[in-house]
Amino acid sequence: MIIAETDRLILRHFNETDTRALYLLNSIPEILTYIPGEPMSSISQAEQILNEVILPSYEELGYGRWAVEHKADRRVIGFCGPKFVTEFNEVELGYRYLPQYWGKGIGYEAGAKALEIFPQFGIDEAIALILLGNRGSEALARKVGMSERGRDRFMGHKVTVFHKYLTREKAIGNCE
Repeated sequence: MIIAETDRLILRHFNETDTRALYLLNSIPEILTYIPGEPMSSISQAEQILNEVILPSYEELGYGRWAVEHKADRRVIGFCGPKFVTEFNEVELGYRYLPQYWGKGIGYEAGAKALEIFPQFGIDEAIALILLGNRGSEALARKVGMSERGRDRFMGHKVTVFHKYLTREKAIGNCE
């Protein structure tokens, strides 16, 4: 199911044909420098994440991480989208891309579009949890309009928490 499109990208639900892309996004060491956890070692781990995490999130919440498909290449080059983070009781904007697409504005294009449509899923504010030292992700969070809220811990790691109100009503309500 297509969620949104930009000039270069399609944001859509992941499906069974995307397990190789999920595996690559979770197994390439360069991508995982600032991601907690161990790299995947088999495609079956990607199938498990798809079937036990991503697809159930679509069913239960109506949203979840979305595949980012590059229109020119017709391939999944990353993910971007919402995930409910129980530990914070908030929705996180998460993103991850194959290294060959870094520095091309893909992250901003997908992230800005995702935040724009979050309210359609009942999400009126979002956070980004970024491991300390991940300057690229911090810059992207700022570029999509998020502000640094402070430091915390997540999955045993120190993180900077970025935040953004997505609806005018929510922003005004929190200023009063």
